[in-house]
Amino acid sequence: MTGTTENIKNQYRAIEAVKAITEHTSIVLGRPLYYHVTTFGCQMNAHDSEKLRGILEEMGYVETDTEDCDFVIYNTCTVRENADKKIYGRLGRLNGFKKKNPHMMIGLCGCMMQQKEVVEKIKKSYPFVDLIFGTHNLSEFAVLTRKVFEDNSAVVKLLDGDNSGLLESLPSKRKYSFKSGVNIMYGCNNFCTYCIVPYVRGREYSRSPEDIMDEVKRLGDDGVIEIMLLGQNVNSYGKTLDNPISFAELLRRVEEIDAIKRIRFMTSHPKDLSDELIDVMASSKKICTHLHLPLQSGSTELLKRMNRHYTKESYIDLAEKIRERIPDIALTTDIIVGFPGESEKDFEETMEVVDRIGYDSAFTFIYSKRTGTPAATMPDQVPEDVCHKRFDRLLELVQRKARERALRLEGKTLPVLIEEKNREKGLVTGRLSNNSTVHVRAGEENIGKIVNVSLKECKGFYYIGDLAD
Repeated sequence: MTGTTENIKNQYRAIEAVKAITEHTSIVLGRPLYYHVTTFGCQMNAHDSEKLRGILEEMGYVETDTEDCDFVIYNTCTVRENADKKIYGRLGRLNGFKKKNPHMMIGLCGCMMQQKEVVEKIKKSYPFVDLIFGTHNLSEFAVLTRKVFEDNSAVVKLLDGDNSGLLESLPSKRKYSFKSGVNIMYGCNNFCTYCIVPYVRGREYSRSPEDIMDEVKRLGDDGVIEIMLLGQNVNSYGKTLDNPISFAELLRRVEEIDAIKRIRFMTSHPKDLSDELIDVMASSKKICTHLHLPLQSGSTELLKRMNRHYTKESYIDLAEKIRERIPDIALTTDIIVGFPGESEKDFEETMEVVDRIGYDSAFTFIYSKRTGTPAATMPDQVPEDVCHKRFDRLLELVQRKARERALRLEGKTLPVLIEEKNREKGLVTGRLSNNSTVHVRAGEENIGKIVNVSLKECKGFYYIGDLAD
């Protein structure tokens, strides 16, 4: 019996053990035990949270939309400082709930928990937290929960090997029955000087294409029609395999699965985006016309200091090549304002790229110092007031260019995957292939279906439409 098989069996034994405890407690209390998972951060965290929810339900908990319940988990992000502050602020409120409910469990996981100084602060300032585990220990969640119950004390588990590969064998509860994320790789080797991810997610490694294909086929058999292939840098997929294949080749194989109608992926690093990938996207009938291509800065000098391995000119050439080959593609991006040493000239170069490319949307951030990264100790940190003024100027330009791009589709009829009912009666909400949101005057029976929609009105960042005749 392999170690992996034994580990999986251990997790399921732990699930059964905790289930016996929850069933007994439920009988004593005369009600079900409820759980709530709050996710911070990226699509990979969202996918991890689906695993947490699946395991919790197998352990006998029932999901609720309130944190005033029996088991709360925060799946944390640490890309920016305000994410950390948000967690600390919310923990105080959980302590109030726990004082009223002695059965309550509080768990913290995700990238923020991979930092030793964070864990020490939580142990000292928030001793009521029952369970802390890192990104590499997610698949041990059931075993760690059982240990909390058995020892009647807090449990902290970080590192000691990477069990990410076991996750696919554990229960999952998807937010949508008809779409799902699929992890194709873990970790990151890029070490951008501002980014903490390689230190908390570990070094890059790829899942085998056979395992990925098996998972996608199972999802298709389970009614999934849209998948999102996930990795910190999907363009470098396959490089760590014994028999390397390219990300483009993986996409070709996934496209052959009949049940899957739409394919998305996140995130692409410009330095690794190949002509082969562009060709595959251009010829595909299933790969969505959306590409997230982080810029971070339009200044070649800053890009060098960021360790991004491309220039302003090479990025523009790449974006224009993509637009030429795939005219209807939506390009989105990430941009950092106020990176150490950013001059007014550097910032103007960023504005020039945004004006020239005209992104369909952009995530814009003020630089956040992350302890342990090279950028945190760089000289010439940009004053906060300068950062905010630049941020406002950038945001205005991003939004104006995005509105211009969005108006191009007004009046067209395009396929939309209907995802959920809208808060407004008579509307359902879905997404175009380019990832834009559409509110459709249609019934809930269309949820989970790809339907043709006439885009009657562009509202800047979303559309109002009707089902096409």
